[in-house]
Amino acid sequence: MYDQIRGNLVRQTKGLEVLALLLEEEFAHLRGRDPDAVSAVEFSIHELMRQLACERVDLKAAMQRTRLSEYADMLPEEQAEEVRAIIVRIDAQEQHCARQASLNADLALALLDQSQELLDFLHRRLVPPRQETYGRKGGMTTARAEAALIRGRL
Repeated sequence: MYDQIRGNLVRQTKGLEVLALLLEEEFAHLRGRDPDAVSAVEFSIHELMRQLACERVDLKAAMQRTRLSEYADMLPEEQAEEVRAIIVRIDAQEQHCARQASLNADLALALLDQSQELLDFLHRRLVPPRQETYGRKGGMTTARAEAALIRGRL
């Protein structure tokens, strides 16, 4: 059972290392404003997260409601130290990945805000201020603040 649990923890450690690399690559693509590359990396991140979740479920099933720290206390000292070291490494990598994911999200939201502001600016500049701006002949009509004579047939 020790080998199964240790193997699972090692796979999680390696998976988190790959996740950190993918998150850093995604950040670089976000900074380079390459949406196609961001999408490709995002698919890889989602698949890796799915695999890590499966590993966690498998570990939980193998542990049978025993906490990892309690399990480590039941092991011989050498094996217990190895499991504790892996747990510390996993925790540190999770924290690193969380910080990087937060940076990626902040940058993506900032780029979204910037794009939305640009679109709003262009919309304000292109769309006429009033609906009745165009005249019968397709030209721009000029609005007069003062009264004017009405011409036309009765």
